[in-house]
Parts: sequence; C-alpha cells; structure tokens
Amino acid sequence: MHDLVTPATVATLILGFGSGILAGMFGIGGAVLTTPAIRVLGATPIEGVGSTVPSILPGAISGAYRYAKAGLVDWRVALICGATGGLLAAVGAWVSGLVNAHYLMVLTAGLMAFSGVSLIRSARMAETLAEVPAAGPEGDMAEGLVVEAETDEMTSAAEVGVVLLIAIGAGAGALAGLLGIGGGIVMIPAFTGVLRLPMKVAVGSSLVAVALFSIPALITHAYYGHIAWRFAIPLLIGVVPGAQVGARLSFAASDVLVRRLFGWSVLAMSVVYGVSEILGLRH
Repeated sequence: MHDLVTPATVATLILGFGSGILAGMFGIGGAVLTTPAIRVLGATPIEGVGSTVPSILPGAISGAYRYAKAGLVDWRVALICGATGGLLAAVGAWVSGLVNAHYLMVLTAGLMAFSGVSLIRSARMAETLAEVPAAGPEGDMAEGLVVEAETDEMTSAAEVGVVLLIAIGAGAGALAGLLGIGGGIVMIPAFTGVLRLPMKVAVGSSLVAVALFSIPALITHAYYGHIAWRFAIPLLIGVVPGAQVGARLSFAASDVLVRRLFGWSVLAMSVVYGVSEILGLRH
C-alpha cells in the first residue's frame, strides 16, 4: 500500500484535480498543466504525451454535462468538430511515436502561447466595447454595437459552413492526438474568434468535442504503449471532481473574466513549458 501512495502519486492526483478545474472553466483537456508537470515527476517525453489522455475523457464528459444542463452547448458545432477531430486524433497519436517527443513539447508550448494571446486580445476587445458610453448619441451607437455583436454571436455559428467546422475539428483533433492535449486550446480561440460564440458556449461546445477526440486518441496511445499508468490513474481520479469545480467557477464569472483568466494562465504555462523543453533538447 505504501508503494502505491508515494509523494509522486499524491502530486499527480492533485494535478488531476487542477487539470479538471481547467477543463471545467476553459473547455480544454487540462493536459497543458499535467503534461509538463508529470515530466517534472519523471515521465519520459512520450509518456508525457500519452499519459494525460486517459483523464481527458472523464473530465470533458463531467464538465460538458454541467454546461449542457445550462444550455451552453452549440451541438451542431460540437458534434461536427468532434466527429471530424476524432478521426484525425488517432492519426496524430500514431505520428507522435515517430518523432522526437521533445519537439512535440516545444510545439505544444508555442500553441499554448498563441491561444493565450488570442484570448487576452478578445477579452480586451469585449471590455472596450462594454465601456462605450450608454447614453446620448454615443450611447445610441454603443447600443447598436452591442445589439449587432449579440446578433452576430447568435447567428454566425448557425450560418457558418460545414467545411469550416470540419477544418477546425480536423486541426484540433490532429493536434490533440499528436500532443496529448484535449484540443480545446485550438478550438476555444476558433470558436470565439471565427465563429463568434460567447465564451461560455465555446467552453461547453469544446468540452463535447474534446470528449469525442479523446476516445480514438486514447485507444491509439494505449496500443502503442505511450501511457504510463502510474501517472494516468491518479490523473483520472482527480479530474472529475476538478471539472465540476471548474464549471461552477466559470458559471459565476463574467465572460470577459473567463477569457482573461484563460489567456494569462495558458500564456504563463507556455513560457515555463517551452523553456524547460528547449533546455531538454540540449541533453
């Protein structure tokens, strides 16, 4: 029993809870936290990619359930992106075993930085729009802008072509399998920036798609032996309650605050993640 409950196991369990919070709040798989962290705890680069995947599915399902109950899932977007991405996730997982996993970690850091900056910019734009005066001639203009923005958010996702949704899903799914991430780190900026979904709807829709991605990615990583279960199981145990906590926190926060928290959190992690892996390439 003592051999099972080691400091590394406890740390991994806490990481699983933290990754669940990220999943529930931001619609991402949580691997942006757990992958670099279990590398520090002793996982090899390819184990860092594969061992986070088993925890992505239950975390995504747990979070998606709460968002769906609140009516915060665009099912058309989620299912098209999820089904397309699921096919590409298996291909990405296979490719991950053919390349130097350190480079995959560096690529993940770059992707995290891009996503973080995108959400920080969108939060600033939303905040600027909210600060336009609400009275007088300028207020009339502000009201018009707000109505137009809300209308765009409600209609753009419904009107967007299937081809675009397939492209978003395919790109996110391939990277999910390749890098061992949920795929939400790609979809959230696309859903909010390209499709103009409200942030919380983007999070809920992303969680549904992430759940679909993770099934073929999990099967493929397990088949090729990329999963170290001493890390995967504690992550799996911790992620479900964490996702419930994350969803609650997201519901209580404003759209702008969720965007800003997501952006700065992911950007900070990308710097630490990228530097550590670039240094690892020298060894």
